Amino acid sequence: MKQPSDMEPPDQPAFCQGQISQVLLCPEQIAARVAELGEQITRDYAGRELTVMGVMNGACVFLSDLLRHLDLPIRVDFVAVHSYGSGTKSSGQLEMVKGPTCPLCGEQVLLVEDIIDTGWTISWLRQQLEKQGAEVRICSLLDKPERRETQVQVEYLGFEVPNVFVVGYGIDFAHHYRNLPYVAVLKPEAYEVEKS
Repeated sequence: MKQPSDMEPPDQPAFCQGQISQVLLCPEQIAARVAELGEQITRDYAGRELTVMGVMNGACVFLSDLLRHLDLPIRVDFVAVHSYGSGTKSSGQLEMVKGPTCPLCGEQVLLVEDIIDTGWTISWLRQQLEKQGAEVRICSLLDKPERRETQVQVEYLGFEVPNVFVVGYGIDFAHHYRNLPYVAVLKPEAYEVEKS
């Protein structure tokens, strides 16, 4: 597991000018770690077919980069869970709004997530897939352990991050910022407006 660095924000795209306080992970750091994770997963699943299950929508960028580093026969599928609205707090209630499209009984499943904080969503998802007979491991780009409320076993982890509001590289706030090429800290004033 890698630690993020503290970098000054680079020139910001026009759509988020002045809203980023700090870059935690630059594109080069992310790319290097994703390649390492791909090599590790390839070794661990050698000789087996793997179903790579992305958690929509946040994992889309991480998943697409990770796939290109997997030297394995794979199937790709997606699940979507409704928990976060447009605000900064979880609703606490989980609903599967898009389930797997292929049978999972007896399958090796890699559940790919963008960030784990409280742990409730990914734990619930793992249970749902295991109920369908899958053997599930979790791969997350980011982990925010200070926010943990339930224990989660994360077999493949990119980076641990502090308890700050991060966006970019697929991670959003109110459906924005996913297209930033780095992981950055959002200034409080950018999300306080949404809460008021």
